Amino acid sequence: MDDDVTTASASAPRGARTGPRLDRRLDRRRLLAAAVASVGVAAAATGATATTAAAAAPGAARPGVPGLPGDLARRFASPGLATAAGFRWWWPHGAVDPAEITREVQQIAAAGFGAVEIADVTHSLRARDIEIDLATQGWGTPSWVAGVRAALKEAEKRGVRVDITVGPSWPAAVPTLTPDDEGACTELVHGRATVAAGATYDAALPEPLVEPVAAATRRTLVAVQAARLVTEGTTRTEAVLDGASLVDLTDAVVDGALTWTAPAGSGSWVLLACWQRGSGQEPEAGPHTDPRCWVVDHFSPLGAQAVVDLWESTILDRDLRRLLGSTGGYLFEDSLEIETDATIWTPAFLVEFEQRRGYDLRPYLAVVLELHERYQFAFDATTTIRVRDDVNQTLSDLYRDHHLRPIQAFARTLGMGLRVQPYGLETDTVEHSAVVDVPETESLGFKNLDDYRVMAGGRDLGGRTVLSCEAACYNGAAYSTTWERALQTLHSIYAAGVNMAVLHGFAYASAPGVTWPGFAAFSPYYNGAVGYGEAWGPRTPLWRHMPGIAAHLARTQLVLQTGVPKYDVVFLRPKGWASTGIGAPWATNDGIPLGWTHSFATPALLELPLATVRDGRLAPDGPAYQAMVVGPDQFRGGRCSIELSAAQRVRALAEAGLRVVLLGDWTQAEPVGVETAEVIAEIRAEMAAIAALPTTRTVAVQGDIPAALTALGVTPDVSHERSTLMSVRRVLADGGGVDLYYLANAKHAENRRLERVTQDVWLTATRSDAVPYRLDTWSGTLAPVPLHERSGQRVKVRVDLVPGQSSVIVLAAPAASERPVSVVATTAVDVTGDDRRLVVRATTPGTHTVTLAGGRTRSATVASVRAPLTLRTWDLEVEDWTPGRTATETTRTTRRTRLSVLVPWSQIPGFEDVSGIGRYRASVNLGQQWPVGTGALLELGAVEDTFRVTVNGQVLPPCDPLRTTVDLGRRLQRGANTIEVEVATPLLNRLRTVTPEVYGVATRQGYGLVGPVRLLPYVEAEVR
Repeated sequence: MDDDVTTASASAPRGARTGPRLDRRLDRRRLLAAAVASVGVAAAATGATATTAAAAAPGAARPGVPGLPGDLARRFASPGLATAAGFRWWWPHGAVDPAEITREVQQIAAAGFGAVEIADVTHSLRARDIEIDLATQGWGTPSWVAGVRAALKEAEKRGVRVDITVGPSWPAAVPTLTPDDEGACTELVHGRATVAAGATYDAALPEPLVEPVAAATRRTLVAVQAARLVTEGTTRTEAVLDGASLVDLTDAVVDGALTWTAPAGSGSWVLLACWQRGSGQEPEAGPHTDPRCWVVDHFSPLGAQAVVDLWESTILDRDLRRLLGSTGGYLFEDSLEIETDATIWTPAFLVEFEQRRGYDLRPYLAVVLELHERYQFAFDATTTIRVRDDVNQTLSDLYRDHHLRPIQAFARTLGMGLRVQPYGLETDTVEHSAVVDVPETESLGFKNLDDYRVMAGGRDLGGRTVLSCEAACYNGAAYSTTWERALQTLHSIYAAGVNMAVLHGFAYASAPGVTWPGFAAFSPYYNGAVGYGEAWGPRTPLWRHMPGIAAHLARTQLVLQTGVPKYDVVFLRPKGWASTGIGAPWATNDGIPLGWTHSFATPALLELPLATVRDGRLAPDGPAYQAMVVGPDQFRGGRCSIELSAAQRVRALAEAGLRVVLLGDWTQAEPVGVETAEVIAEIRAEMAAIAALPTTRTVAVQGDIPAALTALGVTPDVSHERSTLMSVRRVLADGGGVDLYYLANAKHAENRRLERVTQDVWLTATRSDAVPYRLDTWSGTLAPVPLHERSGQRVKVRVDLVPGQSSVIVLAAPAASERPVSVVATTAVDVTGDDRRLVVRATTPGTHTVTLAGGRTRSATVASVRAPLTLRTWDLEVEDWTPGRTATETTRTTRRTRLSVLVPWSQIPGFEDVSGIGRYRASVNLGQQWPVGTGALLELGAVEDTFRVTVNGQVLPPCDPLRTTVDLGRRLQRGANTIEVEVATPLLNRLRTVTPEVYGVATRQGYGLVGPVRLLPYVEAEVR
């Protein structure tokens, strides 16, 4: 075993290229040239020239598709950065060097990523008590602004979008307020005393059960009330009060004391004193500034104004204002994590509540009091639920009107948009996803794919284009995240409506006191364990193969951002709560596995401009739902509840021709909030009118939904045998009737296991003459699919997807000069070409037939095919990555060995703890009898993690880490051949020895080419 040693800086530039300036509007960005051509970047990353078209198998790959807009076809081949994925870019406050910031933008652009989100996240530093001088290098200081300026200037050159969080960490916070100030986050706290019937309370009001933070020195009395206790509560149940007995004692309070005698009788009474005060919440892992930041009130216009005022007075100048609008970026807010051990509040809540809900909340205040995120008191069940729903809806409205819209308006004055994760509370996230410019989800906190579909519903009916995701973040997976895992996640969430990935994340190179391989937001330490979220960048060996992965993601997102999504069914929910894991009745478990697609709406979306009916479809110029299912409230015990305005709107849509399925007994429909008997009667009358329409069906149980849809003439756009296949259909409204189908063997939830899916799929075409093409998102090629069958407007194609893998099918009209052919069956492995020249691919000799639509049979004869060949002996050369002289430098030691049996590095003596890049070389002598024109597949077996293949010096296009069988085309030749497989790994195995106190608990990963590896020859022959 030989060792060579070199040292390199983790932050060295990687051949960045300049590119055009991008505008925030997607249509403008699409007109700009690519900042980095994917084939060129991939070749530069491997130090080789791009593969020539002549080396590929004949017949199939072409840069364009007849009937497809030329610009779109060109961008399939070379997607550039306009639809590329991005990174959450972690900064250690303002302790950044503008020169390093510039280098990192170059690195990101050169790797093919098109967006960064500047985020001040420093949990790992706080965990180790590493301090940064916040007065000079905190968030928002001149040092931080200088870093932002450098990022924007370089991003403008490179064509990279720059988003910026509105404040440090999350939630939004400013250092210009204290908890006592108006505009700071507010809570409602309560004190409690028990008074026996007939007894007199004569004392100071009971103190709040939650202690204030030190900086919260003021409080305001809101109400003092008493009610008879019916049932005492426990640690798991709420105390039940007699709402009819409630008395308001607020006016009887004198100098903070109360004298009151409880009515005589049996039992006891509960005395409640409620105060409003600053909650003193700080953003995550603070402090980030000097003076300290405090979370703003997200339900008051004063909170949003405090954010705007800080930017205007402290951060912005004329040059920075211009730069902020130059990259088409967004102001960003993380999830709505308003945390208090009491009740979330805002000073004007009682007034706002009465104006918006039409009644005084004070008689019901007890049922919304919380302690440590648990309600403490209830009246009767119906009243309690309705009041709480009204409170949640009011908070939702206030967040929309007093926070999202003002921040969005401010962002637009900067030439930016607003991108937000608008979830975390029991608020209408569906509506908020229709309000903000880009709603964002997260793969760490969301429980299943319906959590994403909830937010996609708001995006689509709101007329937005993008649903982004804080993606590929896993607990305890720092420096061990594989692209096999990440791609399975990404391909699955794409199937649920996400079309922009913001990877979690790219870390600034260094910070005071950090160790190799550099600063990261959540590693090495997070809550005393291995951190979460990968720190991508040149510090990790996997970065070498990032250009290929980035181009694949950019092409996939191009497809998913093009045209308009179409769905079969929309489920109307009374609430738009997100991240609940609660799916759609029938559809989630039984509809999707058969090809059905669905989305979600809340009553607010039915008031949007797109929510009209034409030709029986809701939002025909948008998602074009064929039917609506109105079901019970899954968040409130299955109650059939609906707002009067929603019932009226559903009736209007149904009378306009929308097909409706009512699930459950709606004859006794209930309101969502507190309503009068007259309103309840109106709701029931509206629902009865809906049920009586010929376009409505009522079913008792969810298993009857498919029969009701069939009776209404609703059929899915996609159909197939039961499997884990999922689909997204997007239609180019102005593209001559082009359909783009994204198909994925997808996980509904992260813990689900997948099997390979090989089956026929029927796809609906907009045009009756459309023919299928397959887009290879890894190579950028588009190829006709002769092996298909047509029945009216539907086209059948064959899919073969390993777990987590995805594919794209385009249905487009053929050109006038093209002669498409429909092959409905073949005895060969595959068929390519058209009616003028049809070619079969065979792995066995003999006569192979193809059956054309109409029954005509044609054939091709293959005289011989070489037998499969197992490659056993490999020369292995590994770059072993270890710490260099500083936290950001890496020493690369070259280790060599010969393997007669392929095993993981962890089983090779001397390689057990190696992380890095391995190059496997095998020599294959095929002799002089190797038939000219013979192709071959390279079956690699198990590989961990990413890999690239070179044959006789020719670098193949980027490889899908999920599918380890690679088509070599005709690159093999007579006589001697050299095959090289380059494998890149995560850093975990090396970090187990470098930082054993953190990573030593982790199990070694099985890196490398494990095989078995075989060459599978094939012959292509023209059909006669």
